[in-house]
Amino acid sequence: MTKWADYCISAVRYNAEHTHIVKVKVHADMGDTLGNETEGTRTEVVSAIENKKTFVTITRSTDGKWKKGEDVRIITVGGVKYLRTDANSKASDNLGNLPEF
Repeated sequence: MTKWADYCISAVRYNAEHTHIVKVKVHADMGDTLGNETEGTRTEVVSAIENKKTFVTITRSTDGKWKKGEDVRIITVGGVKYLRTDANSKASDNLGNLPEF
């Protein structure tokens, strides 16, 4: 496995309105392996990206191996920063079809 990013996000928890991420499950990408799962807040991920750390989404394939998803980026809409895997300017967080916890 080649290094995909500094960190990989494997699951997400949204607020009741499904507009903002509350927490994510994160794994450090160590190149040939992924670190243990930890939880991080939306604010922590935004701050890390602003400090030049990179994030991608990951999912498990049917054989149980991790599969790289999309790059996670910050999109600013109306002065509010959102985490997205697309360049859509919709005022909400969206990390694709990650499992929710």
